Parts: sequence; C-alpha cells; structure tokens
Amino acid sequence: MSSVVNRESVFHKSPMKTILSFVFIILLGITLSCGKSNSGSKSYTIAVVPQGSTHEFWKSIHAGAVKATQDLKQEGVEINLIWKGPLREDDREQQIQVVEGFASQGVNGIVLAPFDKDALVRPVQEAKQLGIPTVVVDSPLNSNDPIAVVATNNFHGGEMAAEHLAKLLNGKGKVMLLRYQEGVASTDARERGFIEKMKLFPSIQVISSDQYAGATRDTAKTAAENMLNRYGDDIQGIFTPNESSTLGTLLALEDLHRSGQIRFVGFDTSDALLDAMRAKKLDGIIVQNPFKMGEIGVKTIISAIQKKSFENRVDTGETLITSENLEAPESQALVHPPIDKYLK
Repeated sequence: MSSVVNRESVFHKSPMKTILSFVFIILLGITLSCGKSNSGSKSYTIAVVPQGSTHEFWKSIHAGAVKATQDLKQEGVEINLIWKGPLREDDREQQIQVVEGFASQGVNGIVLAPFDKDALVRPVQEAKQLGIPTVVVDSPLNSNDPIAVVATNNFHGGEMAAEHLAKLLNGKGKVMLLRYQEGVASTDARERGFIEKMKLFPSIQVISSDQYAGATRDTAKTAAENMLNRYGDDIQGIFTPNESSTLGTLLALEDLHRSGQIRFVGFDTSDALLDAMRAKKLDGIIVQNPFKMGEIGVKTIISAIQKKSFENRVDTGETLITSENLEAPESQALVHPPIDKYLK
C-alpha cells in the first residue's frame, strides 16, 4: 500500500473539513510539544516563602537562593525564582495564603520557612497532593510531608548560649530568658536548649522564662523593659533567641542605662548587634548560616524534582561570635554574607 498522501484529495475536501483537519494537526503538535517539554524540561519555577521580609536573616536566605539559581544555570538548569512572604513575621494567615497561592498556580516546588509549626501543615500537605514538593528551611513543621529540612541545630544553639552566659557569670547568678513567639519551632528549640543546659549550673537561677518578646523590635523592647523594671538588680544575665528580641532588649537596656551592666547573649546578627558587641553592650551572639539555608534549600528542591539523590536533613551549623573572634575571617563570612552581590 502506498504511503504517499494524495495532496489533491486533501485540498478538495470541503473547506470546513479542511480547516478542522489542520486545527487538529496543530493542536496535536502543540500537545506533543508540551508533553516533550514537560518531560525533559530543565526550566522550573520555584517559590521561596520566608517568615518575614525585613530582617537581615531573611535577606540572607534570599541571597543564598539567588546564588543557587546562578549555580544551577551553569549546569543548564533555568530557574524562575519567586520570593514572597509576609511583611511581619507573626502574620501566619498571610504566610498560609502565600503558600496556598503558589500551590494553586502550579509552581514546581516550594522552599518554605514556616512561621508556625502547626498552622502551615495543611498548606504543605495540599501542595504535596498537587504534586508540588516542599523543602523546609530554618524552622521545621510537625509533619512528614516536607521532603527535606535545611536548618540550624537550634537546640544546640540554645545550649551554646547557656554555656557562654554561665561562663560570663562564673557559674552563679540570676538570669532571664525572653522568649520569641509561641508556635515557632526554631526559637522554641533554642529556648528549650538554653533551659536544659542551665540545669547543669545549680548556682544559676532562671528567674523568668515564660515571657514573650513578640514579632518586632518594638514589642520586644516593651517586653524587656517590663521584665527589667520588674526584677531590677536581681537580673545578672539575659538570653534572647532571635534578631528582633535581641535588638529590642538591647534598646531597653540602653534606655534604662543598664547596657554593659547585665551579661547579655543573643541570637542572629545585624549591623546594630555587631556594633553593640564592639561597644561591650552585648556579650555574644549565636550565629546561623541563612545564606547556606537558602542556597541548599533551592538546590535540594531541584534535585528532588529531577529525581536525583539529596539529603533529607541538612544541619547548616551554628557558631558563637564574641568580640574576641568577631573580626576573624570565618566570623566575618557569617555575619556579612554577600547579600548585595546577589540582591541587586
């Protein structure tokens, strides 16, 4: 049987049939083309959802995520990176809406720093049901749905803070813990690590550990002022578990003319906190590596999408920075990640 098509028979069909035939052929071609593109595509849309948008910590995660896209581009993988999160870190409803929105848009993957370890479980589960994987950075979820967690060992970070504060106090005195926010797994682990380690120093009493700073520097300042006024000279040491609680407490100590008089250890970094450390108003900070979190988070989600091997738990490390080691190159690399280089 001849495989040659009779061109005249095609063009002598009725005009309507001819048009429908060509439309069908075009649509079939588009369908096959799209199927081929999807199955062999090396272009992906990845959403990165932080807890907030203002702290240096989140900017570092953003910069690390951008670096990952540039590295992957060298390997022939194009990434459309979308960065979107709430303005305030305590806006759980806004973060839920952002995740739900990305899931409905059909992004290829989500890198999420969940504000609430319980409230974000459902949106991540729904994304999974749509075939969209999630990598969690910074703070874990009470869920097995995320394919990986890229974060600090926060419990150990809290232990490090307790050890340093106990050393500053020569193993005796009264200290207070100003917590961050209820429901945040990362800071909760730091707070638990601090409390547990302090039990090893029987001559140190934790006189307050049930007060919360809230999401902003201003709410933290108010909470710290209340605690300092309440306990007065009984307080010899303070621990705060994140950037905003540390900065707010620093401002409270300055306003009450007590900075430098109370041993003070915080968590996370900013230029204001580094200046305070140089001025002997802050005795140390536990520093994470958010830049690395963003970078590994994006690379992990791409490995998962491409069916490549990846680690489902990555510890990005925690480091005690003091005025003694602040200027060391390795410390400077942590406290001054290359944000400007990648966030132009």
